[in-house]
Amino acid sequence: MGAIKNVEDYACRFLLTLFVTLLFVQVLMRELLGWGLPWIEELSRFAFVWFAFLGAAHAARLNAHNRVQVHLKMLPPKAYNTIIIFADLLWVAFNVAMVWKSWQVITGLLEFPYISPALEWSMAYIYLIFPISFTLMSIRTLQVDYQRLFKGEQIVDADQAEIEEISKSAVGKS
Repeated sequence: MGAIKNVEDYACRFLLTLFVTLLFVQVLMRELLGWGLPWIEELSRFAFVWFAFLGAAHAARLNAHNRVQVHLKMLPPKAYNTIIIFADLLWVAFNVAMVWKSWQVITGLLEFPYISPALEWSMAYIYLIFPISFTLMSIRTLQVDYQRLFKGEQIVDADQAEIEEISKSAVGKS
């Protein structure tokens, strides 16, 4: 269950390693040999795009997407939860629309293929990241809301947790 829970994390680690390594090899080849391979740049670009969108899904799992909440935290818990749920449902509705529209684009690309120049891959497969990531973001957003509202779990803001950890280590050093 742990591997499934962290699928975005593992995929992002792999993709980050892949595109950084590819770009490093490309830079070395250009500096040392005076030439590079076009497919390396194309694959690193695709890996970066997949990394960014899976990273967004991972951030949704961690409840780490930016949102202005300072004023909301002054409200009573019931009002705060109502507003957050409403905002999250709007976000999920947007994600569903993105899944629908991106799927339309992908089916069009399958019918009328657009091929990447260097790797000669169908762009339909590259564009699959859009419905995948927006679906994952919706699932993760609803999962966080379920954990917070129905299971009573305290969902810690990822940024706030890091700030508290830095503060504790600074106090410990003085």
